[in-house]
Amino acid sequence: MLPTATVKVNGTVIARSDIYETVEGNIYFPPHSVNLEFLERSDTSSYCPLKGTAVYYNVKVDGVTIKDAAWCYPEPKDKFRQYKDFVAFCMYAPLMLHLKRVPFRLR
Repeated sequence: MLPTATVKVNGTVIARSDIYETVEGNIYFPPHSVNLEFLERSDTSSYCPLKGTAVYYNVKVDGVTIKDAAWCYPEPKDKFRQYKDFVAFCMYAPLMLHLKRVPFRLR
């Protein structure tokens, strides 16, 4: 069993799960473990030849907006299909990732 991973902004839990995937150093949370009320769709997108087109989200908590802080692949390419709609979070200073009960500041 994996340790629980948690993403917090200013103490507010944005995502928490003990079921997640680490891909290229990023932790991808399953959609059901992400509190969507704090995510707002951004106009930003990017393309990866291996994963497909990513859509981005701003994270909004207590009047603070972190632009393009999260992303997912709603229509991933074949090898990444199992991570459809999984959400990863950028390494911004206000975001905290807690893993194995030890907080790591994402940079």
